[in-house]
This record gives sequence, C-alpha cells and structure tokens, in this order.
Amino acid sequence: MVLLIGAVYLGGVFYSRWHSNKVIEERAADTERQHDGKVYQAMGGDRFDILGFFAHPAIINRGDSTSLCYSVSNATKVTLEPQSNAVWPAFERCVSVSPKKTTTYTLTATDANGNTKTKTVEVDVE
Repeated sequence: MVLLIGAVYLGGVFYSRWHSNKVIEERAADTERQHDGKVYQAMGGDRFDILGFFAHPAIINRGDSTSLCYSVSNATKVTLEPQSNAVWPAFERCVSVSPKKTTTYTLTATDANGNTKTKTVEVDVE
C-alpha cells in the first residue's frame, strides 16, 4: 500500500513537471511566432517597396565621400544612377560615393512582375 501511494505520488510529480514544461514551451513558441511576425512586417512583409534611401552625411566637402544606404523588400533588381558601385536587392546595404559636385542619386527597384519604384536623394558638395 505504501509502495502504491509512493508510486502514484511520484507519477504525479513527473506528470506535473512534464505538463508545466509543455505549457512554458508553448508560450515561448507563441511569443517567438509573434516576434517573427513583427520582424517580417518591419522588413517589408510581402509588399514590394523601397523601405529607405538616404545619404549619410548628406552634405560633404569636395573630395570627401558619403554613404548611400538603401533598403528594399521583395525586389528582384536594384539600380543606382549615376552608377558608382554595384548594387543588388538587400534589406540593408550602403555604398560609398565621392561626387565632385552636388549630385542627385536615383534608386530604382524592380519586382518579379516588372513593377518599379523610385526614390531620390541629393548629396550636396561644398
């Protein structure tokens, strides 16, 4: 009888711990799914878009360089005019440019269906 009570108690302890761990794992998985969904949307989700295009710094002295940074979602091709460096679709990419005079750069992204989106940024040279 004592052995039976001990076995039932021990089984209950093991079941309780297993169940608690299962609940914790399910909550963690749900939290991770929610986080992944937010990251997916922040990275453009399933929409085709130029998420950002900027120069840092936007004003430079003659002979200096600046970084042109861009972010695109669901693009299959990216072009930069005037062409200075190779570019490709990326969530976050910067290229270095050294314009000799104030220049407007145009970023064009193309999706799989041939749709295009364009953004411009101006780099002022003093």
